[in-house]
Amino acid sequence: MPSDVVRVVYRKYDGSAHRDYPARRLAEDDMGTWLGVTAGTPSVYHGRPSVEQIPFVLLVPHAAWWTGMFNPEPRTSEVYCDIATPARWEGDTVHLIDLDLDVVRRRATGVVELRDEDEFADHGARFGYPEDLITEARAAAAWLFLALGDGTEPFATAYRKWLALVV
Repeated sequence: MPSDVVRVVYRKYDGSAHRDYPARRLAEDDMGTWLGVTAGTPSVYHGRPSVEQIPFVLLVPHAAWWTGMFNPEPRTSEVYCDIATPARWEGDTVHLIDLDLDVVRRRATGVVELRDEDEFADHGARFGYPEDLITEARAAAAWLFLALGDGTEPFATAYRKWLALVV
């Protein structure tokens, strides 16, 4: 039986720490595992201790090259998707490799943005991203760019019931 608490560990491709925090397992469905993080949750960001100021819900898909972070106000990003390797679960810890690219939908305008292409190119050259990883990451970013703008679930309304549990 899985625990109610999941440790979320993001690293960069070279193995360096990126994000690390505990989350509450909310549900698992055909979209993936829904995790909730409340305000005040201790975390680590780029190797430094931090505290989450705004709650959020994280969707870890079963076998996709992204994760979805769903945010309440006052955060300006309603949905923030990290392009990442598919999740690798070890017990109650989920491991992800953040691949720098992000796809974001802005709350006020609904505008969808592809972010950090320069960081993706820089890290790809520095860390030696394999071609298949580059292809998968770009395909995930392209799919998310469309999905965040066209009403595809879970980006339209499916996340709202989970976000209500952590706000």
